[in-house]
Amino acid sequence: MGEDAASENAGAADSTLAASPKPLVATPDSAGPSKKRPPWSASTWWKLSAAAFVILALVAYLMRNVVLGTPTAVYAATSGELVQTVVASGRVISPQRVSVALQGTGRVIRVAVVEGQTVQQGQLLIELDNSDSRASLAQATANVAQAQARLRQLGELNQPQAAQALAQAQATTRQAQQVLERNLALVLQGFMSQASLDEAQRALDVATSQVASAQALAKSSTPSGSDAALAQAALAQAVAGQQLASAKVAQGEVLAPSSGVLISREVEVGDIVQPGKALMVLAATGQTQLLIQIDEKNLSKIALGQAALGSADAYANQRFDAVVAYINPGVDATRGSVEVKLAVASPPPYLRQDMTVSVDIETARRTAAVAIATSTLEDAGTDKPWVLVVRGKHAVKQFVTLGLRGDTRVEILDGISAGEGVIPKSKLGVKAGQRVRAQVQKEEDGSPSAREPSAGKSPIAP
Repeated sequence: MGEDAASENAGAADSTLAASPKPLVATPDSAGPSKKRPPWSASTWWKLSAAAFVILALVAYLMRNVVLGTPTAVYAATSGELVQTVVASGRVISPQRVSVALQGTGRVIRVAVVEGQTVQQGQLLIELDNSDSRASLAQATANVAQAQARLRQLGELNQPQAAQALAQAQATTRQAQQVLERNLALVLQGFMSQASLDEAQRALDVATSQVASAQALAKSSTPSGSDAALAQAALAQAVAGQQLASAKVAQGEVLAPSSGVLISREVEVGDIVQPGKALMVLAATGQTQLLIQIDEKNLSKIALGQAALGSADAYANQRFDAVVAYINPGVDATRGSVEVKLAVASPPPYLRQDMTVSVDIETARRTAAVAIATSTLEDAGTDKPWVLVVRGKHAVKQFVTLGLRGDTRVEILDGISAGEGVIPKSKLGVKAGQRVRAQVQKEEDGSPSAREPSAGKSPIAP
């Protein structure tokens, strides 16, 4: 039986060896029957192990968002000084432009200024050929001198002559009166005839009329008399003629009506100019102003006296102060804008007439305000705006109260604290209550408080 058992065991061993792809090697010091091996090779074992590892890694990767939260870019709410500005563009203007023209016709013999030149009030701009007017002025001046001489003659000659004639007439009258009285006495005594008495009476009547004439002549020669009035009228007429001639001469010399800068010239020497034609345009000296167009939706934010900063497009890095000085009461219906003028008290030297400028008008300021990016705000036009804010590693829908609004930033009065992460609307695939892993990023413009210089807009900037 022992041999049969041994034979059976040997047969089993042979059977095992035949089934194995490789022979089993037993150590010389084996103390018992050999152990049973797996039915696959070592390479197959390692392949199965690698596959299992990959599956486990894939499962872990897919479960990471559940465990750790979905990675989500957020913008941080900031706190600090906040300034709301309305940004617009416009041009430089002067308060007054003067068009220089002529009242008469003439030939230009001199143009005394060039474009861009600064002129003073009363400075010669254009000179015309006005020899006829000058001759008329000389004649009128002579007429004035003649009238003045006539007036002096009244005082120096006519008035004394009239006084002497009156005195002579009065003396003749007194003598005629005495002769009449003597003749009357002689007629009564019978020494003279009646005819002699009548002759004496006639002489007295003539003398009396001469006195009246002398009195009228003396009266007319006084400063308040008619001769003096006629002389004064003649003098006034001569002076008026002189003034008219002077005006015609003045029309031949065009003078600057005010100080300023000549910005255009449309006349040359030799031109025959016509009345009323604009020959030059003068920008009168005065306070420099900026004329801009404000979007009518921002009209409620603009007020007189608001401070602003301006910059010329040609000198973008240099800024100057300005103040809102005028708001047009009407709205341009075609453009939906309002005309606003800003006064520049100290304009920089490089500012030129009609130069293009950009203006930032400060409409509101907060010293310590919480602000978020407008790209994170939902339902901003309703009475219940809201955002998704990250709290406790979860996205939470939070209603907020808004303050200052702009294109890139908006003030939060209630609902969010500074430093909290807010999810942009572009990431709103994230649902409220979802577990998230916040990744704080800068806003799209690289700054959480950027200003956008677009006309008619109202960005908020610190």
